[in-house]
Amino acid sequence: MKYLSTYFAVVALAPAVLEAQTSADLVLTNARIYTVDNARPVASALAARQERILFVGSDAEAKALAGPATQVIDLRGASVVPGIVDAHAHLLGLGNMLQRVNLAGSASYEEVIDRVKAWAKDVPPGKWILGRGWDQNRWPTKEFPTHEALSRAFPNNPVVLTRIDGHALLANAKAMELAHVTATTADPSGGRIIRLANGAPSGVFVDNAKNLIERAIPAATRADNRKAILAAIAEANRWGLTGVHDPGEDAQTIGIYEELAKSGNYSLRNYVMLSDPGEPGSAAALRNPYIQRGPQSALYDGHLWIRAIKLYADGALGSRGAALLAPYSDDPTNSGLLVSRPEHIRAWAEAALRRGFQVNVHAIGDRGNRIVLDAFDSALKKIPKADHRFRIEHAQVLSPQDIPRFARLGVIPSMQATHQTSDMRWAEGRVGPQRIRGAYAWRSLLNTGVVIPNGTDFPVEEVNPLLTFHAAVTRQDPTNWPTGGWYPEQKMTREEALQSMTIWPAYAGFQESILGSLTPGKYADFVVLDRDIMQVPDTEILGTRVISTWIGGRRVYVAK
Repeated sequence: MKYLSTYFAVVALAPAVLEAQTSADLVLTNARIYTVDNARPVASALAARQERILFVGSDAEAKALAGPATQVIDLRGASVVPGIVDAHAHLLGLGNMLQRVNLAGSASYEEVIDRVKAWAKDVPPGKWILGRGWDQNRWPTKEFPTHEALSRAFPNNPVVLTRIDGHALLANAKAMELAHVTATTADPSGGRIIRLANGAPSGVFVDNAKNLIERAIPAATRADNRKAILAAIAEANRWGLTGVHDPGEDAQTIGIYEELAKSGNYSLRNYVMLSDPGEPGSAAALRNPYIQRGPQSALYDGHLWIRAIKLYADGALGSRGAALLAPYSDDPTNSGLLVSRPEHIRAWAEAALRRGFQVNVHAIGDRGNRIVLDAFDSALKKIPKADHRFRIEHAQVLSPQDIPRFARLGVIPSMQATHQTSDMRWAEGRVGPQRIRGAYAWRSLLNTGVVIPNGTDFPVEEVNPLLTFHAAVTRQDPTNWPTGGWYPEQKMTREEALQSMTIWPAYAGFQESILGSLTPGKYADFVVLDRDIMQVPDTEILGTRVISTWIGGRRVYVAK
């Protein structure tokens, strides 16, 4: 009798219990939802509960999951895509740029100086002035600047202006004086001091030579960096980003990420790549707390992953630091720079395979890419491992014979579509008409069976991921130039472009079971757009506006 009464009590409670278990926290209806899930590619509604997708399907079905406390939103025909992830973006770099002189898009050296003057009008003498974004390829002369004009404009302030790609900087005379750099200063390994005819530094320092100047710049405080990170997160959310892969951060910066995530003040999912820790087994590497801890995944309710190591093979194409197999077509005495020894990359690949870390290496030139592929190949022969997901960041200029090696070795080319549209006016001049066929070669790589996680490398490029989508499907700049696209045979389809910003970054970060598509059980990360980027004409893609950004079913940005 006792058991029978218990049975009737359970039956009486069942409807309430069921409602508590299945009622959604959030229901969206009347939308066009691109799920990036082959089981249900397009739907009109979704439901979320406790940060996860509960259901994707029709309006009627989703409404059936609504309870008294459910937030139900009629999207009135708006489009929804999975949360957009930038697979190569510098979060602190963006935060710093938001607080420094922005030189992006400057059309001449004179405009650079004018922008610095306007920004620094109230800066007292002696205080450092920092900026970023100049690109001599946009200027009439196309030549590196020299410091004289900047030094005349700022005789009493040290000024350091980083090139758009982060691989070169311009310093004025005061900055060089404080850094104790003179004509007798030697070029460091993996770096180049551009010099005047008399041998004196011109003010431009490339790749590892930047350190000669940067070591003199007063370090930012922890409070400064925290403020910059929060500003960068807000900016990312504004453009529809729910996640980033953040290459080359140091222990102090990651510590701030952890502090913010632990306190629930981190509206982003960040796949962090540790900055090169030094030689494996060295004192510096052993002191690194994140090397000691080993790979960490989905910390703080899926907001931080710390399981990858970022290395550098070479420099950048724009500053002629990318390592090429043959000299630059427009600089026959120069074949670029190797900023790390090949043995260093191979040693870390082996150490990472033993420890379970992922290794992601910056490589832009065809020689840089070959060195990395060779290092990975050697390490994998010594320590065979399935599903290692090693990556090459940028994979920008490839020898045709190296393109199939990515698929054969299981290496992921992590690329940035807007680098192509930014570089296309001058890139062929750098490498010539033959090598350019292996540059920004998305279709050639995709045809081998690899995936391409897409990104912006911000603050090198703009944060807006719709620029990435547009570039990927058109190979045109924001003005829709050139007609038909630049080497259009390398375009992505719209489906591939969307995958490259959602599920492919998730795969590249070992996150595909919880991120990357609007699939029941995964995190409810999504973006609401005011037009359908999968169907509007190419010329209308960049007119799309982010209505709202959601992470874990919580709105982190809404358009005003």
